[in-house]
This record gives sequence, C-alpha cells and structure tokens, in this order.
Amino acid sequence: MTISEELKQSSFQNEETKAIVNLIFTGNFIIQKQQELLKPFGISMQQFNVLRILKGQKGQAITVLSITERMLDKMSNASRLVDKLFVKKLVSRVPCEKDRRAVDIFILPAGLALLDKIDVRQQTFGEQINQLGNGKLKELNELLDQFRKSIL
Repeated sequence: MTISEELKQSSFQNEETKAIVNLIFTGNFIIQKQQELLKPFGISMQQFNVLRILKGQKGQAITVLSITERMLDKMSNASRLVDKLFVKKLVSRVPCEKDRRAVDIFILPAGLALLDKIDVRQQTFGEQINQLGNGKLKELNELLDQFRKSIL
C-alpha cells in the first residue's frame, strides 16, 4: 500500500514533504512491529537495544555512558534501562576499576538466552523484509544513510 493510500491523502505539497511523511510513517510502523514482537518477552525496545549492545561487547565491560552513545534512541535513560535489566537478572553491574565513579555493565547468560529466544521470532520479521532482495535492501540502506547525511 502506498503512503497516499495508507493516509487517505491524494496529494502532498511536494516530494520532499511526501518523503518526510513516508519516513515518519514507516519508522512508526517498524517500531510498532518491534514492540509487538518484544511484548511477550517483557522487555521494551530500549531494553532490547541495551542487551544487543552488551551482546556485541562479547563479554567485555562497557559503561553506561558508552551504552548511551550507542543507543538507537538517544533520548533513552540508559542508566534507568540498565537498572531494570539488572532487576530482571539479565545484566550485572560491577564497579569500574579505572574510574570509581563509573560502573561496568555485563550481559548475563540469562540476557543472552533471552536474546536467542527473541532472535528466533525476529528471524521471521527479517525474512519478510528480505523479500525486497539484497540489492534493494543495500540501496535502501544507502539512501537512508544519504538522507541522514544530507540533513545534518
């Protein structure tokens, strides 16, 4: 379905406006799908993002500040997210040896196991997206990168 059909709007002021509306609409659509996917696991998208960042550390420590820098949602409170994951016993917090003011964060085996379960469900969503084909997905990624770069 086109953006015009989705919004029941026959025309836009110009292609730039249509592109912005389309990006916002599509971004919200993807967010909604991700939230639906994560709901049965009892974690938010931001918590999922933190767990993925920690998994990418491959067992190495990372500070909350470094997590914040890598978050998809820059408005997220990484410290609060880590606290929630700590309560769920998915991450551990250890005082940083190099900086007493900082805390090192590690993903626990339970956090890795949860990500594995989510990945099984995520794979179905990925297969739907992959219907575009590798070439078009590569082109889409390049266009999105160019778009962000053009409005810095």
